[in-house]
Amino acid sequence: EVQVVESGGGSVQAGGSLRLSCASSLFTYQRYCMAWYRQAPGQEREWLTSIHTDGTTTNAQSVKGRFTTSQAAGEGTLFLQMDSLEPEDTAIYYCAGDIWDACGSRRDFGYWGRGTQVTVSS
Repeated sequence: EVQVVESGGGSVQAGGSLRLSCASSLFTYQRYCMAWYRQAPGQEREWLTSIHTDGTTTNAQSVKGRFTTSQAAGEGTLFLQMDSLEPEDTAIYYCAGDIWDACGSRRDFGYWGRGTQVTVSS
């Protein structure tokens, strides 16, 4: 059974930083694509960033320059470093993944975590 578990959410003031983690058994596969999403109250789920086995990343324009994803594959962990946080970043953040040869523009991830809440106050 594939496991995807997020952690690291919390409350922070505007301008602050948080680092989210995602522990997943998908890292045991030779080819995978991992991603971060978020969903704010009353809004649709938003894709933020993807990273492939080889470390190639793609990022949404809305968070480019502020959010950075990285991986410690040997530790089975994905990270999302979030800097210069704004109240508009308040949302539940989800980790997702799948066993793919490449991320490309795919967004149909089959494995999801339950999410972690991030709250940014002004």
